[in-house]
Amino acid sequence: MPGSQPATVNFRDPLVSLIQSAAGTDPLLSRAAEALGLSKQGADPGVADAEALRCVTLAHDLLTAAAADNYEEVARLKSELAFSTCDPRWVETITEYVTHTSDPIPYIRAAVLGNTVLSMKNAATVAIVGDWGTGTDIAIAVLNEIAAHKPDVLIHLGDVYYSGTEDEVAANFWKPIKTALPDATVLTLCGNHDVYSGGQGYYGLIRSLGQPASFFCLRSPDQRWQFCAMDTGLHDRDPLEMATNLTYIEPDEEDYLTARIAEFPGQTILLSHHQPFSALEQIGPAQADGSFKAVNPKLAASFMRFALAAPGRIAAWFWGHEHAFSVYDAYIGLNKGRCLGHGAVPVFVDAPPNPVVAKIAYPPELMDIPLGNDGDTYKHGYAIVRLDTGAARYYQTGVADPLFIEIIGDSRASPKS
Repeated sequence: MPGSQPATVNFRDPLVSLIQSAAGTDPLLSRAAEALGLSKQGADPGVADAEALRCVTLAHDLLTAAAADNYEEVARLKSELAFSTCDPRWVETITEYVTHTSDPIPYIRAAVLGNTVLSMKNAATVAIVGDWGTGTDIAIAVLNEIAAHKPDVLIHLGDVYYSGTEDEVAANFWKPIKTALPDATVLTLCGNHDVYSGGQGYYGLIRSLGQPASFFCLRSPDQRWQFCAMDTGLHDRDPLEMATNLTYIEPDEEDYLTARIAEFPGQTILLSHHQPFSALEQIGPAQADGSFKAVNPKLAASFMRFALAAPGRIAAWFWGHEHAFSVYDAYIGLNKGRCLGHGAVPVFVDAPPNPVVAKIAYPPELMDIPLGNDGDTYKHGYAIVRLDTGAARYYQTGVADPLFIEIIGDSRASPKS
């Protein structure tokens, strides 16, 4: 019949049939389920969307394990599927945003802080992890590995999934953190997922943590080290514009951070949820020629102001947002830019290349430090910064030795008079 949809192929494999039913009217997943069924029969599946085909293949493996009462494999696959691109619950972010789009985010202005700074001990051990708040077994395993280092401070670079609701914050962040690190100082940045539901969960969380605002400076009394954190999540609350949005920090927040950086004689480590630049992901809309910027010009302008306020005293910048571990060569005047977004969200090893990468104009150079994998997904990880030595060690899950070690600043240097 003209205009009708082609009939869907049905298969004898009952698990494939069940997946076809679950795919419903989604044409992409339906085609992938059909390709999976053909491949199970030894036939050529043809061209199917690689991401969708991977998802239905994992779903098939999960059903197979369940049918065989292989509970260990079921648990493993559930953890792998949760929060990955295969997880249909990502749609909840849209629902939460639509429900709370008119809710004002209870952002705390710089005037409320005045000149307030937070304090840590001189030889503190600081753990840094990004995009960790999933509440999955993977996240708990990462947290337990972090706890084994006995950090004095844990800094989370933002994102409690899916939408930062009060229930998600309690289950995915507060409860596991208080269990694993009851005595540590815990601070968390504001990511885009933290404000999809209006930010009530996030701001309730930082009140419980004793964190004065969504941005802060944390200093050692000997004036050698400080961490200064920005709120880049405030202006990225629309999940429908996540890829094209150029987020930024509030002008009075920038004034506060600039003043704290300028007055501090030691070395400053910058923190944010969003990346100031990237060689791997889209930043902002496409330009007239179809290419993409490598740099967020708004965050780059803030960085230039910070750098001018403290010449030679910006030691590094850590961020998350991209679910990757990326170590960059010097770029836009920043000697050490590090993405630590691989805290808990699964990323598939055989994911197709991101077509954006080839279109990024003048991208920063990446050091070749590949993560290991646990089969279908890459390993997760975190950083441990020791203020007594100025060393940062980057760990991946399940491996005792650091993946990479570097000195991010000279801890022996006397603070500027």
